[in-house]
Amino acid sequence: MSITSDWHIHSRNSCDEASLAVADLIRDAARHGIRDYGLTDHAHTRCNLPDIAASREEYLAHDPSPRFHFGVEVSSVSQWEIDEIARGGRGSPTYGLREGGPPGAPLAIGIAAEDVERLGIEYVVGGAHWPMYVPIEREAVIRDYHRQNMFLATHPLVDVVAHPWWWWGAWRDSDGMFRREPWLDDFGAIPRSMHDEFAAAARQHGKAVEVNIGAMLLNPFYPEPFRRRYVEYLAALKAAGVPLSIGSDCHSDRYDVEFDRAEEMLATAGVRDDELWRLPPRTDGAHQP
Repeated sequence: MSITSDWHIHSRNSCDEASLAVADLIRDAARHGIRDYGLTDHAHTRCNLPDIAASREEYLAHDPSPRFHFGVEVSSVSQWEIDEIARGGRGSPTYGLREGGPPGAPLAIGIAAEDVERLGIEYVVGGAHWPMYVPIEREAVIRDYHRQNMFLATHPLVDVVAHPWWWWGAWRDSDGMFRREPWLDDFGAIPRSMHDEFAAAARQHGKAVEVNIGAMLLNPFYPEPFRRRYVEYLAALKAAGVPLSIGSDCHSDRYDVEFDRAEEMLATAGVRDDELWRLPPRTDGAHQP
């Protein structure tokens, strides 16, 4: 297969280490044969909305083609956290609060329908990025991430669930590798019932699930056996009728993605480019929200 779309790309306006200029993305996407794609800078809480506005401004300044879209990546956070920040006294935390909340707090995202309309957001990618106030031990983290994935798979504003079962945090070895917990040494530690429930929710609510190239398939800090098992997981989602989307998760100053390696891995799972989720070309112009 040849990958021709990418729905998870960060620009230099993102709140993290991303550093890609929109002009460079447009040039390099054409070089890679990426025909349909979109920007998705981070919005963890409302503190990040000025970043999204800056991203939108740079996007529009390049008179984007109808096949270049404007999106956003939201994080699963908690309503407690959003309320705490709104009350003031917490400053403007770039990544939200991330600790101190009650376990099991109702989940939320940091944007509302009116933000989507005002900022001209065409699609929303949503991901679980950190544990939500639970003990850092395998079973607790697995239950919590499943709860977050289910929340995103049923949220009315989310179109694509990003990198399910991505992990970045505790249990990292001195050389930077993640070899063990929470599921990097044994993806089978996650009950099959969770995978089945998630697939059913995504299918029922019309969500796509992301095939994340940078954070999952080609993550150099993950063990190779896990990455192979993850491709099998994606194949199972596809077999269950869940649409898959492609996301490079580019955070670099160059849009230089190893699409060829990802294509080889996905071919083993029977994934075809013409089956992948994508937005149709716009018909009303990028300058219309």
